[in-house]
Amino acid sequence: MKVPLLDLSEQNQALRPEIEAALGRVLDTNAFILGGEVSELEKELAEYCGTKHAIGCASGSDALLLAMMALDIGPGDEVITTPYSFFATVSAITRLGATPVFVDIDPQTYNLDVSQVESKITKRTRAIQPVHLYGQCADMTALRKIGAKHDIPLVEDAAQAIGAQVNGTRAGAMSAVGCFSFYPSKNLGGMGDGGFMTTDDDALAEKLRALRVHGSKERYYHKWVGLNSRLDGFQGAVLRVKLPHLDTWSNKRKTNADRYRTLFTDAGLTEQITLPFERDNCRHIYNQFVVRVPNLRDELRTFLSQNDVGTDIYYPVPLHLQECFEYLGHKPGDLPESESAANETLALPIYPELRPEQQKYGVDAIGNFFK
Repeated sequence: MKVPLLDLSEQNQALRPEIEAALGRVLDTNAFILGGEVSELEKELAEYCGTKHAIGCASGSDALLLAMMALDIGPGDEVITTPYSFFATVSAITRLGATPVFVDIDPQTYNLDVSQVESKITKRTRAIQPVHLYGQCADMTALRKIGAKHDIPLVEDAAQAIGAQVNGTRAGAMSAVGCFSFYPSKNLGGMGDGGFMTTDDDALAEKLRALRVHGSKERYYHKWVGLNSRLDGFQGAVLRVKLPHLDTWSNKRKTNADRYRTLFTDAGLTEQITLPFERDNCRHIYNQFVVRVPNLRDELRTFLSQNDVGTDIYYPVPLHLQECFEYLGHKPGDLPESESAANETLALPIYPELRPEQQKYGVDAIGNFFK
């Protein structure tokens, strides 16, 4: 049996007639950049996330960069964030000449350890950027209190967390700006790159809309120096077809996660494999199902590959130890929980169309490895 880490074919084929019709609407109007499909998608996304505004852009990476630009972050400024995330989390900060100030992670959730945040605040701190890693929100209740106390805005890196919730509030609705990705592997994935930002602040929304088109509110008149970061009409049309299915797909991921828990427990593997932790009063949307394997992670991954079970490592090198950030002066041991997670975590298949027999085959293979 083959168990790929991700297989988009079944999902896309089921929606193919609707997708082709949606692409035809774009061809009929020739609105290939932004346009009506993107405008309607933005309204639907704002309603879904529970925010006043949603603003499409070219990628999740650009969403993070545009958010920092809208908050006027630049040289001499500091942004508190996590070292255990995708590269764009920090590159958005450093590309503007600002300095990332790293806070280690909670070893259970892999999100920012909120207990360490306040001690990192200085007079140069201009934002706090939590990441909702793997589809579970960071402790936004505590972070919002810290932000309000020190008058520091929060920017949510919610690239992996559309639809995730804390006490009923959705990701992207708990900060100055929420940043999302439509990369094809996300719970709501496009057919190419794309992203969007959410906010309840009218002035910030206006600035974000301008910044994505070279800082121009009126064509050829530029208030700011922005980017060329517009969402394509084709992507908007495809995503409008997919958005109504998002909660169903995320619920199927949760069902698969629960099945994994049962399978690992029944197989007596919970001492060898640490399963994902779910915070109380939160909705985890399981963009990834990440387990922890002390000491034997790489050997297990090789064994699973030999048995046609797909896996991946998110992320093998924490950001504070990346070569391009050597100038920040960090060394191994500075952020031990992030470094430990980088050495021990392994993502297993969790996509909605994953079949129960595929999951059992994967868990059985893990059991055979430990035997």
